[in-house]
Amino acid sequence: MTKEKFNTEIKTLSKFFETYCNCNHNKQFEIKNTIKYKEKNFNINVNLCDECQTLFYYSINKLQNCPHEEKPRCRKCPNPCYDKKEWKALSKVMRSSGLKLGLIKIKKIFL
Repeated sequence: MTKEKFNTEIKTLSKFFETYCNCNHNKQFEIKNTIKYKEKNFNINVNLCDECQTLFYYSINKLQNCPHEEKPRCRKCPNPCYDKKEWKALSKVMRSSGLKLGLIKIKKIFL
């Protein structure tokens, strides 16, 4: 995966996790971190609770170790690397956030 694609992926994960956590959990705290991928540093700045932070870093780790040169969508991956429990939790985050973020975009179009 290219560095640009990795950057896009972590920004997407950050937005989805932050949206989900903000709507479903209390006691978020700011997380500032630097993640290294292919000799380049990427800064992360999100507000998450402990539970979401754990799954977020699990997802980042899986991204860093993705064996595909051209990363497919995880749900269409021929050899998925997520454990079943984490896959279900991530699916819940993505589904919930996707709906909320989609509605926000639609709302902006009509206002």
